[in-house]
Amino acid sequence: MPNYDEDEKRPFNLKVWLKLGPFLRPYRYRILFAIILLQLVCAAIDICYPLFQTYAIKTFIEPGTTEGLGPFALLYAGVLAIQTIIVIVFCRSAAVVEMKLGRDLKRTVFNHLQTLSFSYYNVTPVGYMIARCMSDTNRIGGVMAWRMMDLIWSLAYVVGVFIAMFLVNWKLALLVLAVVPFIAIFTVLFQKRILDLNRRIRRINSTMTGAFNEGITGARTSKTLVIEEKNSREFGVITKDMYHSSVRAVTLNALYVPIVLFFSSLAVALVLYRGGYMTITGVVDVAILSAFVSWAINIFEPIQQLARVVADFVSTQANIERVTEMLETKPTITDTPEVLEKYGDTFSPKRENWEEIKGDIEFRNVWFKYPDGEDYILTDFNLKIKAGTTVAIVGETGAGKSTLVNLACRFFEPTQGEILIDGVDYRERSQLWLHSSLGYVLQNPHLFSGTIRENIRYGRLDATDAEVEEAAKIVSAHDLILSMEKGYDSDVGEGGDRLSTGEKQLISFARAVLADPRIFVLDEATSSIDTKTEQMIQDAIAHLLKNRTSFLIAHRLSTIRKADVILVVRDGKIIERGTHRELLAQQGYYATLYRNQYEQEAQEQIFSEH
Repeated sequence: MPNYDEDEKRPFNLKVWLKLGPFLRPYRYRILFAIILLQLVCAAIDICYPLFQTYAIKTFIEPGTTEGLGPFALLYAGVLAIQTIIVIVFCRSAAVVEMKLGRDLKRTVFNHLQTLSFSYYNVTPVGYMIARCMSDTNRIGGVMAWRMMDLIWSLAYVVGVFIAMFLVNWKLALLVLAVVPFIAIFTVLFQKRILDLNRRIRRINSTMTGAFNEGITGARTSKTLVIEEKNSREFGVITKDMYHSSVRAVTLNALYVPIVLFFSSLAVALVLYRGGYMTITGVVDVAILSAFVSWAINIFEPIQQLARVVADFVSTQANIERVTEMLETKPTITDTPEVLEKYGDTFSPKRENWEEIKGDIEFRNVWFKYPDGEDYILTDFNLKIKAGTTVAIVGETGAGKSTLVNLACRFFEPTQGEILIDGVDYRERSQLWLHSSLGYVLQNPHLFSGTIRENIRYGRLDATDAEVEEAAKIVSAHDLILSMEKGYDSDVGEGGDRLSTGEKQLISFARAVLADPRIFVLDEATSSIDTKTEQMIQDAIAHLLKNRTSFLIAHRLSTIRKADVILVVRDGKIIERGTHRELLAQQGYYATLYRNQYEQEAQEQIFSEH
């Protein structure tokens, strides 16, 4: 995981910003239009306003006449109208760039996440991915759309005003220019400190958001553990830190603004003092002095804005780095160019070229260790599984039962050796080809927000309502669903939180049934279902697994006695294999596990009866 503190202290790097080029290219004409036509013209108009003032003093006030005032007023109103239209068009253009750039970044990040391998999700927190996809892309879009325009306008205005002042009277211009270094120094000092505090506030805010999330999602656990006081105390520490950091930031701003106002007022005072003397002596007339005063008053806000914009750009570089680093993350499992050419990719599959999967699986001289591991989990492992075979994998918690399944499903690939599907190394076929023929029921199933019908239909999106209901009947979920208030149209809630764990299991089971996969995986799939419900679906499981290659990862050994082959895993190694009867006859590790579990279940049964 990246260090945010280090990210935000990195120096400005143009190469990082150039990585946004592909995302900005579709809007380059809109951006150039906003910069050249809108911002520069708007800055020019702002610079010219004091000249209108000068003209009015010379033409109307000093002579004491109103002759020609009408056309002048119309011209002035026309310029105001043009500037108003420019601002409206600019705001719309900037908003479009912000929204579309943010949309494109979000879409690209989300699509890229779909291509990353399972190993990435094993080591990357969900909050990190959400922050990259949402907060960082929003900030990039806002800075590129608005702050870039602010930068152009401020630069154009400051440069244009100084050019105008030097052209009109270079002596008065030097007076204003003499004050600028002091404002620049204080701006740099204060903005750096304010920027550091704002970064800290953002980090604390992220921590606070995480605490909110844990407090809400873990409310039930907190109440059962009676740790509300502990949670409140820890949250109080976070909010206290947020309070003190925010107060320091506000205090620095409260100091900075009067200091800048002081130097701005000093510049105006110098112009009035020197300009007033020059007016009395006839060197400068009142009209020119009034223009200088206006320029002196207005020039310091753009200078401050330049400092703020530069600080924002430096800070936003960290957001760009985090997003581009994620986009540059390569999947650990990829298809070769030849495979992609024939079978297509995740978003453009060429299903017409997909061969039908029968379900023969062979591990041939397979060695495997996890990408971040040092020890081999499998060493020169061989196993042939004929189509339609049910393979059970048993062992204690953490023994490595899921490793074989992850390899067979190509969630990971062998470090050495081959895994063949229907006699062909599965790396010669596309990942989507294999994954489209998998049915996977997890121990802790995930349901998407929506109705029960929608969640089952995820197994096959073109399934009819009748097919959805038939899948539910096969796993004995139909009557349970109909007993709910809205039946199949009942809302499951966020993540399925309106249903019990057992109900979620049954729905995920129906979803897998609807997919009609050739390879089926049940990962402790009945561990969260009560004994009565489990017994109801045992026959359905047997019917479902018939003629399909199946992997059963089981904790209850009583559920896998009919498996064609049982693999016993211990400390990441397969130490025994055979049928239920063969393993019991060996009087080995499996027999000991089975005997201990049988005795435990018998004791629980006796306890429940009494």
